Amino acid sequence: MILVNTDYISGKNLEMLGMVKGSTIQSKNVGRDITQGFKTLVGGELKAYNEMMNDARALATKRMVEEAEGMGADAIVNIRYASAAVMAGAAEVMAYGTAVKFV
Repeated sequence: MILVNTDYISGKNLEMLGMVKGSTIQSKNVGRDITQGFKTLVGGELKAYNEMMNDARALATKRMVEEAEGMGADAIVNIRYASAAVMAGAAEVMAYGTAVKFV
């Protein structure tokens, strides 16, 4: 499966199959939340949260790819990511794009 954030793939003619998406909702770990709270006092990267969001993006991407494979897609073009707070301590990450088949 080819994944790109452009609306084309060089050298390929594409047949659009439709929009595909994948999402996950992740919540903070209480232990990590406490240690990351201390980090806000001195500044710097919140590595535990960065890791959590990277894992969430990977899972959302995997789910998007599974949906595209179910449609018989060869690739997904114009991929985008979005995130939003769902409730206190939880965030949704969504990956979406257009499933295409090579002609």
